[in-house]
Amino acid sequence: MKVTWKLPDGTEKSADVANGTSMMQAAVDNNIPNVIGECGGCLSCATCHVYVDDAWVARTGAADDFEDAMLDVAEAERRDTSRLSCQIEASDALDGLVLIVPQP
Repeated sequence: MKVTWKLPDGTEKSADVANGTSMMQAAVDNNIPNVIGECGGCLSCATCHVYVDDAWVARTGAADDFEDAMLDVAEAERRDTSRLSCQIEASDALDGLVLIVPQP
């Protein structure tokens, strides 16, 4: 599947991502700035916080209770479209996904 990250400086970076890969790992593998993933995707930090583009919110689903709590400690402003990218998994249904990287 293809994913595009919109960066805080207005640029975009796209990459092909294998099904089953977390968007956090995909961001780290593609050197996306401000998506760090300190915990390695264990849902114990909020350093992979992204905003899901409005057109994709329904397809990525809502954060569960634990993710929701972790979003409260994210460094960047929390929005209705906030997700931890470690909790979004690449799949054919998400081909074309757009994620917005928050300003640090």
